[in-house]
Amino acid sequence: MDIVYWLIISSLFIVAFVGLVYPILPSVLFLLAGLLLYGVFFSFQPFSWLFWLIQGMFIVLLFVADYIANLVGIKKFGGSKAGVWGSTIGLLVGPFVIPFLGILIGPFIGAIAAELIVNKRNFTGALKIGFGSVIGFISSVITKTIIQVIMIGYFLWVVF
Repeated sequence: MDIVYWLIISSLFIVAFVGLVYPILPSVLFLLAGLLLYGVFFSFQPFSWLFWLIQGMFIVLLFVADYIANLVGIKKFGGSKAGVWGSTIGLLVGPFVIPFLGILIGPFIGAIAAELIVNKRNFTGALKIGFGSVIGFISSVITKTIIQVIMIGYFLWVVF
């Protein structure tokens, strides 16, 4: 039965990584579910208050990293809040409209559209902001991947 339990926990961790590029999947919740299911399946005994504090800080860091990377990517290229919102909406809608490539094209088009419509920017300026949104998304995925690897590594270190 231990093998089945570990397969379930591992699957949740894998889905957490898939959620990094498909933001409709709440990667943080899958990661947290894997940690909690270990306690349910085996024991919560290895997890001290320090473990939960550190993991909690990493969870907060995951949320902050996602927001800041998108914001910095757009602001650095001259975008506004409208660009951030357009990018976010494009990020959520893009993968459904254009499978696979929509994850990059969605935020790009969303940021451009928002800047053109809300701020009446010229197309060249909006294009530059759209590019910034893609850079922000990619840097967010890289940062969150590193954080999640550290979280899982710390979990495995504590467990074993």
